Parts: sequence; C-alpha cells; structure tokens
Amino acid sequence: MPTHGAASQANPDEPRRDWQTLRFLLPYLWEYKVRVALAVTCMVLGKLALIGVPILLKRIVNTLAVPPAADAALVPVALVVAYGVLRLGTSLFSELREFFFAKVTQATVRKLALKTFRHLHELSLRFHLERRTGAVTREIDHGIRGISSLVSFTLYSILPTLFEIAVVFGYLLLHYEIWFAVIVAASLAAYVAYTLLVTNYRTRIRREVNELDAKASSNAVDALLNYETVKYFNNEEYEAQRYDATLALQERAALRVQQSLNLLNGGQQAIIAVGLTLLLWRAALGVRSGALSIGDLVLVNAFMLQLYAPLNFLGVIYREVRQALTDMDRMFRLLQQNREVADRPDARPLALGPDRSPEVRFVHVSFGYDPRRQVLHDVHFTIPARTTCAVVGATGSGKSTLARLLFRFYDVQGGAVLIGGQDIRDCTQTSLRAAIGIVPQDTVLFNESIEYNIAYGRPGARRDEVVAAARAAHIHDFIETLPDGYRTIVGERGLKLSGGEKQRVAIARTLLKDPPLMIFDEATSALDSRTERAIQTEIEAASASRTTLVIAHRLSTVVKADQILVMDRGRIVESGDHASLLARGGVYARMWELQQHDETDRGMPESGLAVA
Repeated sequence: MPTHGAASQANPDEPRRDWQTLRFLLPYLWEYKVRVALAVTCMVLGKLALIGVPILLKRIVNTLAVPPAADAALVPVALVVAYGVLRLGTSLFSELREFFFAKVTQATVRKLALKTFRHLHELSLRFHLERRTGAVTREIDHGIRGISSLVSFTLYSILPTLFEIAVVFGYLLLHYEIWFAVIVAASLAAYVAYTLLVTNYRTRIRREVNELDAKASSNAVDALLNYETVKYFNNEEYEAQRYDATLALQERAALRVQQSLNLLNGGQQAIIAVGLTLLLWRAALGVRSGALSIGDLVLVNAFMLQLYAPLNFLGVIYREVRQALTDMDRMFRLLQQNREVADRPDARPLALGPDRSPEVRFVHVSFGYDPRRQVLHDVHFTIPARTTCAVVGATGSGKSTLARLLFRFYDVQGGAVLIGGQDIRDCTQTSLRAAIGIVPQDTVLFNESIEYNIAYGRPGARRDEVVAAARAAHIHDFIETLPDGYRTIVGERGLKLSGGEKQRVAIARTLLKDPPLMIFDEATSALDSRTERAIQTEIEAASASRTTLVIAHRLSTVVKADQILVMDRGRIVESGDHASLLARGGVYARMWELQQHDETDRGMPESGLAVA
C-alpha cells in the first residue's frame, strides 16, 4: 500500500500570516453586506448611547448640586428619564446587532465547512493514505469554531471597544486638559504592549497544546478503529502507555499555559489600577482648584470604569482571536491542499455507446506511487466490450493498481488509460466513476443499517430494488434472520458483520449501481466455497452484458474469463484464455498446478469453482 508518495502541494504546511487568513474569510462575510452594514450601524449607535450615559450622569450630578428654581424642578427628572432611555438603547442596539449578524456567522461557517468537506473528497487517495482521519476531522472542527469565535469577538467586542476608546479619547481632548488624554493614551499603550507580548508567548504554548491534543485524539481514534487488532495482539497496555505519554506532554504544556495566564491577568490589572488612579488624581485636583465640577469627576470616573471593563476582557478576547486565527489557518491549509488528480478545464463527461458497454485499453502504462519505486512497467492490453478480463499474479505484482488507475485515483505517469476510446484524463471524474462499479477486497461499510449500505450504490433506490440486489448477492436470507432485518446497524467499518457478509453487502451494493463497467477485486475471497459458487454464477450473469475486470488470486475463479493476464513485478508476462495458458506450460500453468495441489491437500475438489 502506498504511504510514502509526495503529493504536489503549494506549501500547505507553512503557517500563513493572520492577514492572509482574514483575507480568505472576508469574501464569505461580504456576501451578506447589507446585514453587515446594519450590524455595524447598530454597533455604532449602541456605543454612542453608552458613551452618552456618563455625560448625562455629569449633567444630573451638576444639576442636583445646585438648588433648582421653582420653574426648573422637572429638569432632573427629564435627565434621569433620558439616562434610562440611553441605557435601554445600549441594550437594544446590542441585541439588534447580534440579530442582524447571526445569519452572517452561521452561513459563513456552513459554507466553509461544506467547502472543506467537499475538498477533502476531491483530494487524491494518496492524501488520505498519508493523513490520519481523526486529526483531519479535528482540524475541521477547530476551524469551524475558530470562524465563529473570530467573527463574534471582532464585531461584538474588538470593534466596539476600539470605537469607544476613540470617541472617549476625542471627548477628553476637547473638554479637558491634555493630561487626561495623555494618561489614557499611556495606560492604553502599556496595556496593549504588555498584552501582546505575553499573549504571543502564550500563543506558542497554546499551539503546542493543540498539536499534542490532536495527536492524543488521533492516537485514541486510531486505536479504537483498530480495536480488534489491539485485542489480537494483547496490546491494550501498550496503547494506553502510548496515549498517556502524549497526555503527559500535554499536561506540562497546559500548566505553562495556566501560569502564563496568571502572569498576564496580574500585569493587566496593575496597569489598569495605575491609570485609573492617575486620572482620578488629576480630576480631584481640578475639582479642588475649581476648574472642574463634581460632575466632571463623576464623568471621568464613569468613563474610565466603562472603558476599562471591556479592556480588561480584551486580553482574553485577543488570546481567543489569535487561537481562532490559528485554528482557521489549519482548516484553510486543508483547502489549499492541491488536488493531485483534477479535472481539466475542458473535461467532458464520459461518452458511452448505445450498448453502454465500453472497450477498455491500457496503452503502455507506467506508474509508481513513489518516484523511487516503479509499480507498473509498460503495461499494454485491451478488454473488448462485453467481455471479461481476469488479472492474476503474486501479491505485489500490480493487480490492484490497475483498478485504482481505472478509477483515476491516480494519474498514470506514462501511457494512457482509454475507456470507449477516450482518455480518462479528458473526462470528468464524476462521469467516469459513475460508469464503474467495484467490489473491493477490503470492504468498508458505513456505521449505518444494512439497507443504507446496499442503497449507497444508488441513493434513492426503492426498497424492492435493494431487496432484489441483496437476493442476487445471496445475503437476503441472512438479513431476514436478523432481529432488525434490513435496519440492522453494521457497526464501525462493518465490524458487526463477518468478512463474507461484508463482501456480499458490497456485491449487492455494486449490483444495485448497475454500471456498464465492473471491477471485482478478490470479490469472493472471504466466502465459503458453496456461497462463492452461487455468487460467481451471479457475477457471471452480471458480467454477460458488461465489460468486466476481475482481479483474482484463486485461479479456479477465472477459468471462464475471455482473457487472462498474468502479472509479475508490474509487467504482463503472459496472456490468453485458460486453455491456451495451460498448454503453454509457463507461469500460469505452474500457478495452476500449485493451487490444484494445495486444494487437494485441503480436501477440496480439484474442479473447484470453475466458473467465471
């Protein structure tokens, strides 16, 4: 199995800058520009109302500090009512902002999650063989949460806080001596600089924690998916120790994260305390000298408390935003993975003749999963329409690679693969794979019902069509014996079924698809002799009107094939029908004789499964 090939990628593993991540996200948000504009407008109005609260509070205090005239008795009442209206407006505009923007966030998350999911299915088989599924799905989950966090924190916290700081700073410059603005600017600069310094350090640790978390999760998922293998070799303790070793590293990194958090929060509180003390000291001096009123002292204090409340939270938000950018970058890098096998811009659907049974040709095909190791060497053969071609040979001779190339999981590195006279590289992959059905040697099923797994061959098929396919695959009677029948859940990767039962489900699924070109890759290897003979009869009937490629190990299953190709070390060394190959006395004849002796030694009839 190929695991070391180097896919063509455009530096997908290099972390991108934050602005690149944001630039990738912005077009999705801008699709809802009206909602974004309404949300920003509500944000501005809400902050203006909030800033107006201390100003009104100043007016109320100054008014109450002077005995009112008889005709001005209602003035404080009006100011108090206005104060309440502004408070209500602040909450109202905040809710409206979230009301308008919620659709933007959720729609963006949905589109990017779906785009990533589809892109992963478009990547080559090589990518999926080299990456752990648990780690990939975790990156998607973190990326989705990162998008939601970034959008929410930006609109609901960062932009409103920056706008509020700008307005407060301008108000202080216009109405008070410059020292007030200088103290605010200095404390904010110190706060931001300290937060950035410590948070950047913490981000590196958080990234390490996330990587270890992903590794631990991937190890756990891998061990659970291979539950039977772990049990076979009695390696439960080994897997637990391997998992615990990663958790130990994660524990140490998590402790550093917590300690640095305590350092960050302590320093932020110290800066806020110093800045607020200096402001109140300047305001108190102004009141003492008569330059400022009691209302001014209240206003400055309210401004600072109001301003520092979100600033105190801004450090947490900044860390979350940085983490969200890191998580999004991981997911976006998945989207940047180059498609090793992609449709050409001018690709057309595969065109089949009226009989829908195409000729298949491998024209001097050369291929290797790794440039350092060639798998196929100048393979050249033709499968005429409506005929069956069998490929036999030792393990590792390149038989299954032919099926992968025919499905275009990989592109050939030399020569061409033609279906109906069309180079499959000129056809759309969707139309190509719609025309091919395969029963693989290693059948993997979804953790759904038996009916779902059979119907997967043709989603939307009627129940009676599913049952007919199950009957043809000789699994209907078995399904009827189950308590839940066709609704029986097969378990993770179909582990609740035996190997033979899984293969029969796979055969039923392919028969239901009813493609013009069929591939059977050791399709009956897990079946007993009686069931294999019955299913071979169905396979022979299904192949009668189709072009069929059979990859086999037991020669007795392919003696009726129209042509048999014998492969050895990636080359076709012999070809012909069963009788002519036996008469030749070459590699095939020796393989036949050896297998006949093996079957005789096991007490099997020599005629074996002499069906197609």
